[in-house]
Amino acid sequence: MQNPTGRFITFEGGEGVGKSTNIQALAEYLRSIGKTVIVTREPGGTPIAEKIRNDLLKAHHEEPMAPMAELLLMFAARAQHVDAVIRPALERGDWVLCDRFTDSTIAYQGYGRGLSLSTIEQLKTMAQGDFSPDHTILLDAPASVGMTRARARGEELNEETDRFETEEMAFFERAREGFLALARSESRFHIVDASQSLDDVTKQVLALFEIEGNI
Repeated sequence: MQNPTGRFITFEGGEGVGKSTNIQALAEYLRSIGKTVIVTREPGGTPIAEKIRNDLLKAHHEEPMAPMAELLLMFAARAQHVDAVIRPALERGDWVLCDRFTDSTIAYQGYGRGLSLSTIEQLKTMAQGDFSPDHTILLDAPASVGMTRARARGEELNEETDRFETEEMAFFERAREGFLALARSESRFHIVDASQSLDDVTKQVLALFEIEGNI
């Protein structure tokens, strides 16, 4: 059972919406007011899950990865992550900030790939039970805006394009629809317009936490 003094906060959204930058900004703020903060990511977050991440994101495999294999690997990494990192941190009363969680699986593998949402829900129950974030920050922007930013960032940093970033725009548009559908259905979501400047987005994210009792 989660310690009531800890919080599990996830950041969701498409590519290039500024999740990493805003997670770091929030982590700095929370630490400044005395919270112990763990920053992690999915897929990944543990040595085993990071190995799975490498296979999932690797742009070029000798054989195409089947969508169902991709889905199962996502949940395998998540089960390890929750058990080894997230639950223990929350039990200590820490705040956990996570770059993506199960909502990304629903949006990317469900809406994006077209895999059965009921199958995803079954796997979700198997991998994490009723465990879910306390709050989810959805950084929302049109897919074209996010992908333009992501590709520009990759070129600037000379980063190799990962397997998901090579998808066609329609894939990311479907994933965005999935995120917005989830946000409409669950009260834990807080939607922030990520098409604004990064500074403005960060101000909105921090404002959710700076008002006492808001989150």
